Amino acid sequence: MRILYDGQIYASQMAGGINRYFSNLINNLPKSVHPVLTTCQTLSVNYPSHPNLKTFHYQRFGFRPGRVSYWLEPYYFKTVNYLNTFDVIHPTYYNLLSRQDISQCRHPVVLSVWDMIHEIFPEQMDADGNHREIKRKAILAAQKILCISENTKKDLLNRYSISEKDVTVTYLASELDISMSYSSDSVPECPYFLYVGSRASYKNFERLLIAFAKVTSSCDDLALCVVGSPFTEDEKKLIHDLEVEDYIEHCGYVANDHLAKLYRCSLAFVYPSLYEGFGIPPLEAMACGTVAIVANSSSLPEVVGDAGLLFDPQSTDELIDQLKVVLDHSTERDRLISKGQIRAKQFSWDKTVAQTVEVYRTVVA
Repeated sequence: MRILYDGQIYASQMAGGINRYFSNLINNLPKSVHPVLTTCQTLSVNYPSHPNLKTFHYQRFGFRPGRVSYWLEPYYFKTVNYLNTFDVIHPTYYNLLSRQDISQCRHPVVLSVWDMIHEIFPEQMDADGNHREIKRKAILAAQKILCISENTKKDLLNRYSISEKDVTVTYLASELDISMSYSSDSVPECPYFLYVGSRASYKNFERLLIAFAKVTSSCDDLALCVVGSPFTEDEKKLIHDLEVEDYIEHCGYVANDHLAKLYRCSLAFVYPSLYEGFGIPPLEAMACGTVAIVANSSSLPEVVGDAGLLFDPQSTDELIDQLKVVLDHSTERDRLISKGQIRAKQFSWDKTVAQTVEVYRTVVA
């Protein structure tokens, strides 16, 4: 089976969840599959590897004048599509490097749908509606759709008149586990809660800061460790106003081994997001041996099951209560850690790949 992975995501995301998804998917394909990847990004990007992988690379702005190089780019990818035969096309995002609509593809298309964030938070995430329109066309053009959680599938079917039989849920998995968590990297010296990832408005990070500030009023030997981008000016002001500057440790971006150790050594990982398509960080937290305190919203209960602590993401008091459960009840914390490690093992890339290949076969047949 010959699969074309249009590498649009590598043009917009050097690293990130979707990028990592396709790396794990392609890396673990059976040897009977012949993946083909198109890309216009530098070859230093963390591309997938597979013994049968063939890559067509066009360097964006690779010669002068740059505008001519950019103008020629879609013709290169149209030619690749025209001169080669594929059994399936699996775009890495909702648009193509050839700048054609997905409906113009000459081969069956399997499309991954990650979430409905742009539809649910249009003002914050897609004010002009362009992203939603590109996504709508892609969804309606695909023969089969992969959703990364039952919740994303439900949200998709609520918004589109497509047949449920054409939608398959293929969960994601964690690349991290507890065996990676014993590096020499440093972690905060005092007990700490951990936050990892983007802090876009729907991530609800502000509520975590407010809840954490309340908890420190009765327990001052405590820290909140944050992994991700530098704080914005608004976040710095809130941290100052809440008087928790001395309690915050910002680690920036860290390598996987360091992240695994930060998870394992934490009191708990906290994820107050209002919406997620799946939720890899809570899964990583459980796999690395800490408690996941997550919002009772969207796909997150589906990921943690009964192995995490849930709270209403609109309620600061509920979040405070769950932080205190971890602080005050070590036996319960240990019980949840054990359950979390069992829960995390239910998700694997081998399972994701097997289900995805099965969907490919249905469109080839």
